[in-house]
Amino acid sequence: MFRAAAAARRDPDGPAWLRGAPPPPWVRWPPPVLLVVICVVQLSTPETLDLSFLLAAVPPLAALSYGASVTAIFGGTVVVLLSLPDFGLGRPGNSDLLTIAFVAVLSVVFSWVRCRRDAQLVTVRTVAEAAQFAVLPPLPDRVGPVRCAGLYRAAQHGTLVGGDLFDVRKGPSCVRALVGDVQGHGLAAVGTVAALLGAFREAVLDQPGLEGVAARLDRRLVVDSEQAGHVELFATAVLLEFRGDAAELRIVSCGHPLPLLLRDGTVEELAVAPGPPLGLGIAGIDPPEEVTVGLRPGDRLLVVTDGVTEARDASGAFYPLAERLSVLSADVLADPAALTSAIWSDLRRFCGGAKDDVALLAFSLDTGPEREGQA
Repeated sequence: MFRAAAAARRDPDGPAWLRGAPPPPWVRWPPPVLLVVICVVQLSTPETLDLSFLLAAVPPLAALSYGASVTAIFGGTVVVLLSLPDFGLGRPGNSDLLTIAFVAVLSVVFSWVRCRRDAQLVTVRTVAEAAQFAVLPPLPDRVGPVRCAGLYRAAQHGTLVGGDLFDVRKGPSCVRALVGDVQGHGLAAVGTVAALLGAFREAVLDQPGLEGVAARLDRRLVVDSEQAGHVELFATAVLLEFRGDAAELRIVSCGHPLPLLLRDGTVEELAVAPGPPLGLGIAGIDPPEEVTVGLRPGDRLLVVTDGVTEARDASGAFYPLAERLSVLSADVLADPAALTSAIWSDLRRFCGGAKDDVALLAFSLDTGPEREGQA
């Protein structure tokens, strides 16, 4: 489950085996194929044509895809074939045989070192992925009466977490969600992301309103900035609260792109007064304005970070999210996971890839099995 989630969060560009997956079987074919082909060609052609020097490439090729023992077998086979005078495989001199034998030994050493390094890299990568998923674990398909799906793509290659964040948590009498974007991106911002998510998960349980949650997050960044010394940490965020059976939505915006409501084939940007970003010490003194929106079964809600809204194509045009949403099929809009995947695919086609961290969080307010059981 963990590796499947990690694979899903990585950018799928490029061959899978170059991104950490096991290599395909064909990677092991060149050494034996080259060995057989050279022997067959050399034995079936006149003695004036000498291709035996190509056998020196077999051990290094084997070292790239086989372990030390198999590489040693390939190297020994090459040396033995070249040493048999009656076999007719070229006419290498003593110095040539010594050179090929030396290359074979080096290939065995290289293969042994490579295998040890690969094992260490797998261990390090597994630990790193586990740590990143501890910060930003995958979302469940449903939290209380709300179906949800999140999609995350970090701008820094090879990482699973960057400067964006989202989470959905069930509180005592509601479901609360957070989508945010901290200062900076990539691994340098992960510490701030972890601090904000930890503060949010605590505030969900003990704060009566979204203003209190925003104040808790704001205080967390202010304290961290003071401890860091002359470092100003700030973040934009949207806080959502689904009350009861999700028929009512409360929203607080802290300088973040506004949520989009998809209803009856239309896309509407919810009118929420943008408060100041978190980390300025203002949310606890002058709380951001809370807006209440009535929801109906069939509504879809989408919250994104500026990695989506500020993405540009080659001409410099911004990605028109609302326009793109209006042309998606009903089947895509019905499923939060399909909706986030469709937006990501369309965004990549539009601008050729993400230059910033990208986070999308979609909610579906359909009458599902859980809500039907509560009726």
